[in-house]
Amino acid sequence: MKIWVNSKEVETAAVSLASLVEELSLPTQGIAVAVENRMVPRTQWEACALSEGMRVVVVKAACGG
Repeated sequence: MKIWVNSKEVETAAVSLASLVEELSLPTQGIAVAVENRMVPRTQWEACALSEGMRVVVVKAACGG
């Protein structure tokens, strides 16, 4: 299916947010993820189902000022 990750169209076989994070080789620490403009706590990534056309935003923590 096709979803949007950080405004880029991505073809994925992932059915949950957790599997998408794994598929994209994202770190499991130091990131926050929003699906359809709602932050999803890491504890709910496995239960967060993805479907065609969803918009996902991944924000990576950065050090500095």
